[in-house]
This record gives sequence, C-alpha cells and structure tokens, in this order.
Amino acid sequence: MIFIDSNTPSPKKTSVALGIFDGVHLGHREILAMAESYSSADTAFSVFTFETSSVKYKHGKPYSYIYTQKQKENILSGLGVEYIYAPGISELRDMTGEDFAARILKKLMRAEIVVCGENFRFGKNAACGINELKAFGAKYGFQVSIYPTVTLKDSGVSSGIVKEYLQKGDIKSANKLLGQPYFLEGKVVTGNRLGRTISFPTANQLFEERQIVPHMGAYATVCRIGGTLYRAVTNTGVKPTVESNIKPLAETHILDFSGDLYGKSIKIEFLDFLREERKFSSLDELKAQIKKDVLKAKEI
Repeated sequence: MIFIDSNTPSPKKTSVALGIFDGVHLGHREILAMAESYSSADTAFSVFTFETSSVKYKHGKPYSYIYTQKQKENILSGLGVEYIYAPGISELRDMTGEDFAARILKKLMRAEIVVCGENFRFGKNAACGINELKAFGAKYGFQVSIYPTVTLKDSGVSSGIVKEYLQKGDIKSANKLLGQPYFLEGKVVTGNRLGRTISFPTANQLFEERQIVPHMGAYATVCRIGGTLYRAVTNTGVKPTVESNIKPLAETHILDFSGDLYGKSIKIEFLDFLREERKFSSLDELKAQIKKDVLKAKEI
C-alpha cells in the first residue's frame, strides 16, 4: 500500500473510499468493496481517511477508537487498498467542503469516483453531506456513489455498536460485525515478570490513549507470532491482585510457547469471553484460576 504525500499528487487516477473506517467493520467493507469495483489498471483502489489518534471528537462528542492507525492500515492493505491518504484532522479542520473536493479529492488524489456511506460529512464543522458531495463532483469532474447503511439481522452495523459489544465483553457479537476476530497487534512491553514466578509468563501489550479497552476479564485468544498460530489466554485489565493505579493493558499467556518476545510485535485475536477480572486473595488463588482459564480456552 502506497501512502500519498500531502504535497505530491497520486501518480494514478483513483477510485476513493471515504471514511474514518474505525474497526473496518462489515459496513465499511461494503464501501471499500464498491470503491474497489470501480478500480482498473489505470484507476487505483484508494482510501481517504484521518489518522486515527488525531480524531478527538466526532459529532461533538469525545471520540474513542477500536483500532490504532497501524492496525487499521494493516487491515486496509489486506483488503487490497493500493493508495491511502491519512492526514491528521487538524490539517483539514478549517477547509471548506468545496476546497476538500477540489484540492484533496480531485487535485491530490486524482479521484475519478468517490464512494461513501449515506451519513458521510465533510468540510469545516462537518457542514457538507452527500448532496453537496454530488454537486462538487459534478463541478470538478468525479462521480459519487453512495452506499446505504448496512444492516445485520435488521440492526445497523456501526463502530458505535461494535464498541458497545467490546465494552460488554460480547466478543462473538463484535467479531460478527467486524467481519474478523477483534485483535490487538503491537510490541510486547516489559512487565513486572510476576507471571514467571507462578508458571504463567505473559506477553504484555498496551492500549493507546482513547483506544477502546474490551471488558476487563479473561478471554480465549489465539496468538500469531511470525507465521505460527498458538492458543492463548488474554486478560484485559489493571491486574488488581498485584498492582494498583496502572493503565489497562492486555496480558497474554501463550500455550506451548517459550521464548523472549520483549520488543517484538505479536498479534492477539480474541475468540470468546471467559470470566470477569477480579482481585484474588493470594497468588495461589490466582494461579488456580489461570489453570481453569487455560483448560476452558483449550476447549474453545
């Protein structure tokens, strides 16, 4: 996937999918698939989005996100996106809708056709919607295709609903809307190494600021290290038995694996919720519970 620079126009004409694409859920994938259907040897399948962590508010409310920018980019690349332009929102915040259409879509991205959902808003203060986009398209020479809101079992598919499922620990429902298992991907950071003392070493990963943290508790997961897949148990939370006043993190005990993962990037895919996080009265009680978690995770 090639990143478009704000000062260098796309080397090819493009069909552009527009959106934040937080989570790249089933609704987003339909928009992306439509944009891809308009691509050709001369017209590259492309995405305009905002750098995830730069979006602090949406529709006037504080904004939290499902995936980091890097995770989002990995998904988009896997879906075949050829070009992406992902500026920080501050770069375009004061740009009018018409300037966005003329300068970003037509001049920079060389859009031949743009695709978005029916609720897409753009321009300063989100002043413009799909009707304005169509008018600007007619003026500046690109087509506009609108994809209706995707539903699943008569319910709309949205990032907000996915976030609700994650925060409830309903990982199976979240995965259905995401179109793939919810995952964490990033470097393993140094912890207190307590897990080693109770025979359950863990690989620890941090959540970014404002990134959604799944309901605190234990999950059956799988861990991808290089090209190998391992069964695992992941706990999201604040380690109440052994720590205090720490930020939420994910601790993963990888079954049938031994090795040093510090500083290496691994991918954790969540399959099912096992139990709530809680404070145990002793390390022996914690160890006994983890043994139960491992057995249940193996069954799943």
